[in-house]
Order: sequence, then structure tokens, then C-alpha cells
Amino acid sequence: MGLCFSRKTITKNRPSKRISNNSAAVSSGASGSGAGPSKWARIRSSGSKRENFNESVIHERALAAAILFQQQLQQQQNGGALQFDRSTSLRYPTGGGISKRQPSGLGRSSSSRARSLTDPLLQPHQLVNQDVKLEDLETNHFVLVHGGGFGAWCWYKTIALLEEGGYKVTAIDLTGSGIHSFDTNSITSLSQYMKPLTNCLDRLGDGEKVILAGHDFGGTCISYAMELFPRKVSKAVFIAATMLTSEQSTLDMLSLKADSNNLMQQAQIFLYANGNTQPPTAIDFDKSLLKDLFFNQSPAKDVALASVSMRPIPFAPFFEKLSLSDKNYGSVRRFYIETPEDNVIPITLQEIMINKSAPEQVFRLKGSDHSPFFSKPQALHKLLVEISKISKT
Repeated sequence: MGLCFSRKTITKNRPSKRISNNSAAVSSGASGSGAGPSKWARIRSSGSKRENFNESVIHERALAAAILFQQQLQQQQNGGALQFDRSTSLRYPTGGGISKRQPSGLGRSSSSRARSLTDPLLQPHQLVNQDVKLEDLETNHFVLVHGGGFGAWCWYKTIALLEEGGYKVTAIDLTGSGIHSFDTNSITSLSQYMKPLTNCLDRLGDGEKVILAGHDFGGTCISYAMELFPRKVSKAVFIAATMLTSEQSTLDMLSLKADSNNLMQQAQIFLYANGNTQPPTAIDFDKSLLKDLFFNQSPAKDVALASVSMRPIPFAPFFEKLSLSDKNYGSVRRFYIETPEDNVIPITLQEIMINKSAPEQVFRLKGSDHSPFFSKPQALHKLLVEISKISKT
């Protein structure tokens, strides 16, 4: 995000149904099942060295890919050729080096912080209700859209958990993000930045639908996509994301915070590829402040992954105002997932966006920072599954 924020009190007055993730009522909007608190009980793995879902292996692969990409960038700067030219993420299969025979639980986080009951240690099959048949859902295909500076790599835990439950997952690298080999400073429009996402949706077959999930600035991107492809989007999930109203830009929304966020102000670095007399072309962040800003509740290993993977954010798309119609954008069911420990888009700003354009339901990930795919991956997965099951009323 390219603006500074601070907290201020707002009046809550919305028709949206609000659900906290640490309650047995998480699925109340989706079904009539009486899930009790025992469902959230901590279940420790008895075989930590041999696990069904080995988070460490997946993390090491993601980190290795990120380091390789950095090396490729250096080669390009020295006159070498950049080999990466893909707009979607590398897949993280459940097979290969990850054994499918051991019924152990999920791997522990490397963080020394005690895991709360909002993100319990659960086996992947326990995160999906056994009485739900994926073929009965309107769609079981998630398209994950990262936020500013991130890439498809940030979803590696979410990808693995959803695929373990039988869902189809596509994680997009937007233009100039992740392993997409385009200079961020050369991006001049939102449509250019979003081209990999619009290409993905355009390729869907007749009658095929997806659930769009956008994080951070990815909220603006999925809103744009909802306007263009309303019949191809079953639901839209905004995760600590910008959720705009028509004729509003992302910069307009972020400017609603009157006070400044000193941490953001200290961390942001404006890049001027066209010279200091011209507007900024991108925004970068001080690596030493990434943890405090984006990952204040996240494991150290994920902060390390982000520090070698995050790229500058294109500046021009922040200024574009969205034209959102009731016929298109308004026809798509929206859901919002709040992150109360967020230092990038504070909870007060999230509440402002929700009040201005109320979604169907609002969920809260207690204890989550701006990056719940790192700090609360199991709880985030649980909510995504629950949202996928919510039928039309």
C-alpha cells in the first residue's frame, strides 16, 4: 500500500452478517450443522517427522524458487536472459516427496509464538466437513489474487490445504509480480497490471465459474474482474483487501484515513524510473520493516520468504477509478474477511469499506496480521471452505 494509515473510531451500522472464526457459528451462514467448540480443539501430530502435509517441504520449495528468481533477475541486469515467462504460479502437488500414507497432522509453525485456538493444529481432512460433496457446490475452483508487492508464492499454504481437500486452485501472478518477467516501473494502467487475471477468466469455458479471492490491492483487481466477467464469478472474497465503490480509486479509499501511519511512512520507498521530476512509477518497502508492517503475527520462515520474493508495486493503477455497475459487479456475491491485527490496512479502514459497500457476510480472523495466509493459514482455509458452501438464499 502506498499511503499511511492510523486508527480512528467509526460507527458500525451494516446489514452484513458478521462471523468470528473462533466461534462454533462459523458455518451458520452456510448450513444448519451444529458444529461444536470441539471442532476447534487443538490436535497435535504424533508423527512430526512423517506428515501427510509437510509444510516445511513446501516452504523450502517456495523459498528455493524465490531465491532462483532473484538470481535470474541479477543475470538479466548483467545482460543475461530471464527464463521465467509465466503468469500463473508453480503448482504445489500433494504427491512427490510428501507421503500420502501417514495420517499425521499439519506441521508446526517455526514461530516461537504460541498458536492460538483461532489457528489450531488440524489434519487437512478435518478442515473440510465430511458431509459436503464438492460436486454439489456451484464451483470448487478458487482463483487466488495476491496483493501489492506479493505474488502467487504467498498462497503456498492455502494452495496445499485447498488441494488436499479436493478443490481446484489457480494462483495468479499479476503483471510484474512474482515470477512474471515484466518491469514493474513500466506498468501504466490497471488493465495492464491485471492482464494475467483477465486472461485466466477469459479462458474459462461456457458455464464455468470460479470463486475469486483477493488480498490487499488484489481486492481492487477482483472488483475490476467482477465487472468484466460477472457470469464467470460465483463469489468474491475480500481478504484484508481494498473493496471500492464505483468511481473510487484505491488511492481515494486509502485516503479516507485522516491520520498518518508512521510505520508505513517509514517503510515505503517511492521509485522514480522516469526521473525525480515525474510522478513515481512504483512503491517499494524497506526490507527491515517488512515484519512489523506486513507480518507482525507471522512465522519467521514466511517473513524470510517474503523478504526475497516481494517486488515493487506499480503506482499508476492506484489512481484509476473503477466503474462498477449494479448489473455486473453488484450481481456477484461478496464476502469480507477482516484481519484485526493489520498494520497495512487497519481494521478501522476495513470497517469503513464494509460500511460503505456492505458484503453478504463479514468474517473476522482473530489474531491475524495483514497476511493471514501466513499467520492464520488453517483458519483462513476453514473460512474459504465455509464460504464455498454457502448456498443462495
